[in-house]
Amino acid sequence: QLKFVESGGGLVQPGGSLRLSCAASGSSFDHYTIGWFRQVPGKERKGVSCISSHDDLTNYDDSVKGRFTISRDNSGNTVYLQMNSLKPEDTAVYYCNAVSGGNTYWGQGTQVTVSS
Repeated sequence: QLKFVESGGGLVQPGGSLRLSCAASGSSFDHYTIGWFRQVPGKERKGVSCISSHDDLTNYDDSVKGRFTISRDNSGNTVYLQMNSLKPEDTAVYYCNAVSGGNTYWGQGTQVTVSS
């Protein structure tokens, strides 16, 4: 079983940067593909990026390609999301996620607000 704690969100001006962290507790963290999702009120949670377990293959939604970078530190049980050139439409609650054995794990989320 995994538990996630996201951090690093906040208020930033358009064009600014933030680095989100997703700290995981539980066994075999390095066995899981980890994803970042985001959600705005009234809309479905949407995938932003993910990183595979052992070979660090990454994938990005088209809306963030070239601006966001996902990475992981398996020794520290943490996944990061570096967000650059932020836009107002990036405003959302950001969650990390893993799926294993029919179970889906979510953190509590961290709010990112991009506004001048």
